[in-house]
Amino acid sequence: MDTTRTIDLNADLGESFGQWRLGDDAGMLALVTSANVACGFHAGDPRTLLDTCEGAVRHGVSIGAQVGYHDLAGFGRRFIDVAPDDLLADVLYQLAALDGLARTCGGRVSYLKPHGALYNTVVHHEEQADAVVQAVVRYSGDTPLPVLGLPGSVFLARAEEAGLPVVREAFADRAYTPTGTLVSRREPDAVLHDPQQIAARVVRLVTTGELVAVDGSTLAVQADSICLHGDTPGAVEMARQVRAALDDAGVAVRAFTP
Repeated sequence: MDTTRTIDLNADLGESFGQWRLGDDAGMLALVTSANVACGFHAGDPRTLLDTCEGAVRHGVSIGAQVGYHDLAGFGRRFIDVAPDDLLADVLYQLAALDGLARTCGGRVSYLKPHGALYNTVVHHEEQADAVVQAVVRYSGDTPLPVLGLPGSVFLARAEEAGLPVVREAFADRAYTPTGTLVSRREPDAVLHDPQQIAARVVRLVTTGELVAVDGSTLAVQADSICLHGDTPGAVEMARQVRAALDDAGVAVRAFTP
């Protein structure tokens, strides 16, 4: 019996648009095990998405659909009070588009993760959480797609009730409130930047199930996957140090999907 402790590392990728370049997708794909690929609504043009899927296939990285609000100007980080039926259709559209591109290069969408404001909204917003879940159920058919989200969220609870595999996520480079939610990006120090600090934080999380919140309190956090934001300055070096620290701690980095 293999008792090796394992963790998945995911990153938000495919977020460039036309001549506007964001992040080093090629560098990140050499280090992570799951790629949350934008689907064109919050970021990503068709060429970028295809290139990202091709890179993921070359590196053996799992492809996830990172669905978001229809908000290119705001990078999907603004709440939109969209009707549930419209949100369901939006998510289906994004899933189908990315999965179609992935299949042309020998891959497929193997899970879904909401992006930005949608991710934070479905932590508590029941109607929008239900809409995203129902879109995944309808698209999945007889083979339920896993969904990636915040532990304790309404989204994961509704997904589990609907028979979808749920994957609990924690963030390497984001600050946490004492209640276990993410500090808003509008607040100072919401994003961490020190690679050594982040690497030590991830090892502590994976090996002890603990994170320190912004007020100094200790949070108990269960995570199956750790997110490293691809658009954070120095993201590749951060990912490199996280992987090295996990290796030193005897933690195997593996995708949560086959």
